[in-house]
Amino acid sequence: MDPFKAHSPAPELTALYVPADRPDRHDKALATIADVVIVDLEDAVAPSRKDAARREVVDLLRHRSSGSGTARLCVRVNPVSSPWGRADLEALAEVLADVTVHSIRLPKVESAQDVDSVRACFERDVPVSVLVETAVGVERLGQIAAAHGVASVALGEADLRSDLRLTGDGGLDWVRSRLVVAARAAGLPPPMMSVHPRLNDDEGLLRSCAAGRAAGFLGRTAVHPRQLPLIVEGFAPEPAQVEKAESLLAALARGRQVAAGVVVLPDGQMADAAMAAAAEHVVAVHQRVQVLRQMCGAAQA
Repeated sequence: MDPFKAHSPAPELTALYVPADRPDRHDKALATIADVVIVDLEDAVAPSRKDAARREVVDLLRHRSSGSGTARLCVRVNPVSSPWGRADLEALAEVLADVTVHSIRLPKVESAQDVDSVRACFERDVPVSVLVETAVGVERLGQIAAAHGVASVALGEADLRSDLRLTGDGGLDWVRSRLVVAARAAGLPPPMMSVHPRLNDDEGLLRSCAAGRAAGFLGRTAVHPRQLPLIVEGFAPEPAQVEKAESLLAALARGRQVAAGVVVLPDGQMADAAMAAAAEHVVAVHQRVQVLRQMCGAAQA
C-alpha cells in the first residue's frame, strides 16, 4: 500500500510560490493562509543564483526543523535533466534524512521512472508532487499518477502550452479533464489548478477558479499572497451545495439505522451510499473554507 495514497487529509486549497533565493520572503510566505509554501529552485531563480538558492533552502529546512516545523514546506527542484537538478536532489537528500517536508515538487515529469529515480535519492519515503508539462507526460498521466510515492499531480500549463503549440486556453480543456481523471483513478486528491499570472485580475481569477471547481479541480497555486483569499472564495462550495450535501449525509445516516439502502431527500431525489463520498467532500471543503476565512479575518483585524 502506498502511504501517500492511503489516507484523505484535510483539503488543501492554496499553495504559494516563493523564490528560494529570497530568504526575506520565506517567513512572510509561511505567515500567510497558504496550506503549502513552495520554495522554488526552478523558474523563480536565475541560473547565476542556483547554487546560492540551494544553500538558502537547506538553511531554511534546518532552521525550521527545530522551530515551527517544515510540514507546510514544499521544494520545487530543477528538472533532473537540467544542469542543477542532480545537485538539488543531493543537497536535499542530506537534510531530509532528518527533516520532514510536505513534498518535493518535481517538474517536467514524463514517466513513472522519473519519479522512481528521484525517490531513490532519499533514504526514506519523501512525497513527490508531480508537474506534467509536456505532451509525453500527458500521454503517460495514468502511469505517473499511480507511481509509488506520488502525492499529487498538476499541470505546468505555461510550458505545456508551448510544447503543444497552443494559441488559446481552450486547447488545454481535454488535458485538464485527463488530469482530474488520472488523479482520481490513482487515489490522489483532486489536482490544484496552475497559477493565474495576472496579479490584478481579481474577477478573472475568481471566474477561472469557479470553472476549475466545476471541472473537478480543488485549489490553486499562487504567485502572490493577495491571490490566496480569492482562491479560497473561488473554490468555496455554494451554500445550496453544502445544504444538500449535509441533508444527504443525514438522510443516509437515518437510512442505515433502519437498514434502508436507498433514501429520499426533501427535494424528492433518491440517494444511496454511493453518493456519500461526494457529499463528504463538499462538507470537508466547506469546513476548510470556513477555517481559512477566519484566518483571513484575524490577519486583517
